[in-house]
Amino acid sequence: MSNDGKIHPVVLCGGSGTRLWPLSRKDRPKPFRKLLGDRTLFQQTLARVADRCRFEPPTIIAGSAHAPLVDEQLGSLNASVIVEPCARNTAPAIALAAQRLPRDAVMLVCPSDHAIQDNEAFLAGVAKAQTLARDARLVAFGITPTQPETGYGYIEVGESSGGGNMVARFVEKPDIDRAREFLASGNFVWNGGIFVFRAGDFLDELARYRPVMASQAEQAVVRGDIDSMHHFHPEPTTFAAIEGESIDFAIMENTDRAAVVAADMGWSDIGDWSALFAARKAARISTKAKLDLVAASNVDAFSDGPRISVVGVSDILVVVDGDEVLVTSREAAQKVGQLPGASKQ
Repeated sequence: MSNDGKIHPVVLCGGSGTRLWPLSRKDRPKPFRKLLGDRTLFQQTLARVADRCRFEPPTIIAGSAHAPLVDEQLGSLNASVIVEPCARNTAPAIALAAQRLPRDAVMLVCPSDHAIQDNEAFLAGVAKAQTLARDARLVAFGITPTQPETGYGYIEVGESSGGGNMVARFVEKPDIDRAREFLASGNFVWNGGIFVFRAGDFLDELARYRPVMASQAEQAVVRGDIDSMHHFHPEPTTFAAIEGESIDFAIMENTDRAAVVAADMGWSDIGDWSALFAARKAARISTKAKLDLVAASNVDAFSDGPRISVVGVSDILVVVDGDEVLVTSREAAQKVGQLPGASKQ
């Protein structure tokens, strides 16, 4: 039983971060790069849950290719590491962690590659979500929208419940007109991809809506083993047979227990270069580049060494990393992952 009242952080290290190519690459994707200061996004995530009066040691979920990076950046920090034999999206990954925790353990599921500027606001949101989770709710973090963003999912806020609200509905990434409507209504928040719930409640809802996935995840854990590094490995054949799906599609959009807490915490998913430059400015981190401009404006640049010179062009982003150079307009930043260099790295 988990009776100490502490929260169990679960840090997800999946994804390849192709939209931040060339800085984010397959062998060292964005969670493990120092994009916002002297620590990587992964290390910053761990620091947010480092208070052992509030949190148990974290559970880290990563693919086999990135397990060495996890070990390298954990250092001496106490943590449990689950190594996925293959990527199957967030619902199966969370199920692995939930199966290895007591049913009444309150889980805080965090992506490893998000930026949060206001840690106190984050912790306040976690406390509200923890209260709701103990009332059998599955809680999503909602971020107050600042613009009609088409790159995020939205949550329509329903009736008040405890320190948050019930979810009226989830809406996938809208077009610009719908995004403007959502912003104007004041009834929608961005889906921040952070969740809080009890392990048993998550597993119950997974069994209700995705029974095959729930059974496969359970068997993968039962048949799994621990290696010499004390990493837990789910049984690979059973886990590979799971049909991958996100927690949003598998659980949150179906359950009648979904709740949302608003957290104005300076959040960004660092989903593309435009978002990264905005996050760096919000954190007052200077541009990492020797940048010369002539008859040019609104240019952001990042370089690991070479000087960047821009003449007569405005509203662009320029990135130099090793032997790769990226130039994109701000509007097209989300399409960077479609480039051959990013998709075939």
